[in-house]
Amino acid sequence: MGHNAHRLSLEWSRIEPAPGEFSRSALAHYRRVLTTLASVGLTGFVTLHHFTLPRWFAARGGWLAPDAVELFVRYCNRVVAELGDLMPFVCTINEPQMIALHGYLEGYHPPGMTNPILWKRVGRVLLEAHHATVRAVRDEGARSRVGLAVQLPLLEPARDDDSCVAFCRALRTEIVDLYLDGLTGPDRGDFLGVQYYRRQWVDPAVPTLFAEPPAGAQLTQMGWEVHPDGLRQQLHRAAAAGLPLYVTENGIATEDDHERVDYLETHLAALAQARSEGVDVRGYLHWSAFDNFEWAEGYRPKFGLIAVDHDHDLRRTPKPSAHAFARVATTGRLDALRHGIAVQA
Repeated sequence: MGHNAHRLSLEWSRIEPAPGEFSRSALAHYRRVLTTLASVGLTGFVTLHHFTLPRWFAARGGWLAPDAVELFVRYCNRVVAELGDLMPFVCTINEPQMIALHGYLEGYHPPGMTNPILWKRVGRVLLEAHHATVRAVRDEGARSRVGLAVQLPLLEPARDDDSCVAFCRALRTEIVDLYLDGLTGPDRGDFLGVQYYRRQWVDPAVPTLFAEPPAGAQLTQMGWEVHPDGLRQQLHRAAAAGLPLYVTENGIATEDDHERVDYLETHLAALAQARSEGVDVRGYLHWSAFDNFEWAEGYRPKFGLIAVDHDHDLRRTPKPSAHAFARVATTGRLDALRHGIAVQA
């Protein structure tokens, strides 16, 4: 499909199914996967933690356990020792702010808490875990480039009154600024992964803290507002961290492949504009290659460039958008996206 990079995650619970017990078969499995990636010319972007936790770690209190960072680093040390030669890029933690927000304030991801104090505490623990993991990777002597992958929604106040504006600013501090401004010192990493999907309207008067998008806004299957220029704006904000940027996630949940091609075109154009304005963006990884299991939503949202048929042995069929994206990947030209395209909804 013309890609030269592939992002994947390692499952901590497979590798360390019990405390201090590391599975040779799981590590061998991932070694085969990463070896295959390299053999076909794909650069691996390997995420060490993508939302899920081993049950034993969760039972200890998860990220609130007093030794949470120490235990996570022990797992990372073993992974790097076994697989570091096959991981050109390492993402330490995927979307730490969403782990904190969804799991400890909104409560719709595990552990299902709605506690503002714990929300803020977990965010800082995850940032500490990132720094500790950067040190661990380097101490193992791996040549991997290491970075944090953050989701950066464009947050706007739903109303132009003082309380709403102030609350939006406070929420932006915890969801965006904490992580970008916290990437300081020798262990901040080598790059920053930027993940962008939507604009969100902040409203302290709404129980969920986020108002519905304005009437008439284009929405995805997830109910997210499509706002391409938000990617350009958030790339500029991320650039303030002073690290090279890679877009490690960006995509749309839709059954309509016309929409997916439109989304690709407008968001890649926003990325190109950011680059032309001086932002150091070095790569783009689309979310996602395949229709995936979307955490609290299951298989309903269709994010993939490639369809997966769960009724027929997981048969995989590239969508027209996959071929469109491949033309951009192989030529480096956005105008190649629609060349000869005939998209079926």
